[in-house]
Amino acid sequence: MRLEALATFRVDLDPVMDLGVSHLGRRRVINIIGGSFDGPRLSGEILPGGADWQLVHDDGMVSIDTRYTLRTGDGALIFISTSGVRHGPPDVLARLAAGSPVDPAEYYFRLFCRFETGGERYAWLNRTLAVASASRRAAAVHYDAYTLT
Repeated sequence: MRLEALATFRVDLDPVMDLGVSHLGRRRVINIIGGSFDGPRLSGEILPGGADWQLVHDDGMVSIDTRYTLRTGDGALIFISTSGVRHGPPDVLARLAAGSPVDPAEYYFRLFCRFETGGERYAWLNRTLAVASASRRAAAVHYDAYTLT
């Protein structure tokens, strides 16, 4: 098994909506308002309309659950879903929550990516798993995704 570079993603976000604490943890929803992705076999724009449905756990770890739509440069539409985790020392997580710049080496933020499309040119994505290393910015998430070959 090898990792092959897929694309670098910039996912632009609305402010966090905090729904409060439930029996599962603190539920937050963060709407996706756009962005872009660029790589050797995949590039285009992220369409507004998706979201990240997060759960923040008692220890500060965040469970990531996103779903949104990509449009490639040649017009194909691709559904992407990611799941993952973000955690780190409390002071680092506090700086992230405040929107301060934080070196991604100070915390752990990893994603698992799945794709779905009817576009013939990108049908290979339906049979492909990807992993990503991410970083949180004040109003965006950036990540480098790699296919598992």
